[in-house]
Amino acid sequence: MNRIINPKSLVVPSGYSHGVEADGKRTIYLAGQVAFDRQGTLVGDSDIVKQFDQALSNVQETLRAARAEMTDIAKLLIFVKDKRLYREHLKEIGAVYRNYFGKYFPAMSLVEVSALFEDSALIEIEGIAVVNE
Repeated sequence: MNRIINPKSLVVPSGYSHGVEADGKRTIYLAGQVAFDRQGTLVGDSDIVKQFDQALSNVQETLRAARAEMTDIAKLLIFVKDKRLYREHLKEIGAVYRNYFGKYFPAMSLVEVSALFEDSALIEIEGIAVVNE
């Protein structure tokens, strides 16, 4: 089980944790996932919430294939092409997030980038999961 670390000497985090202590037997490095469906078609053209949902679904499917869960993720890195757009839809994105993670918040970063490899992608999500079996 990952142990969340939020020192009282730091600002109370909202939607992430300052740190995660992971003491597991297996580490899974998750490649960046965009909103591709099974056929390789980008889901949610121009809709960051739908793309976020599909990207997290892809992360979840990868973890399931590795016999792991979303709450095994110790570090999550989110790349967006437009942080303003992300903030504008933060409430909806938060609801989607909770569908996958519940109230679990790994160490997390959000980075705005000028482009992603897939031109139509608005978001890409990668992570590191540590499984203690």
